[in-house]
Amino acid sequence: MPGTKSSGRPGGNPELKKYQFITDRDEPLTAKLSMRVAPSMLEELKKRENWQELVRQAIAAELKKKTRHPRVTSS
Repeated sequence: MPGTKSSGRPGGNPELKKYQFITDRDEPLTAKLSMRVAPSMLEELKKRENWQELVRQAIAAELKKKTRHPRVTSS
């Protein structure tokens, strides 16, 4: 019976490593980000193939740009 304590194989799957998700990234994508955008912007984004990666790359490029040219503010 799925979802009960007695369901599944006792001790889990001994070959779990064989079926786990593997990434080739330097850092795994485990953190979540939530933000609000205009509905039309989200619609346009979702039309693109692999739109999540596009957003990640845009954020990374902006962060890289900001670290190269930090904004000078006077206090």
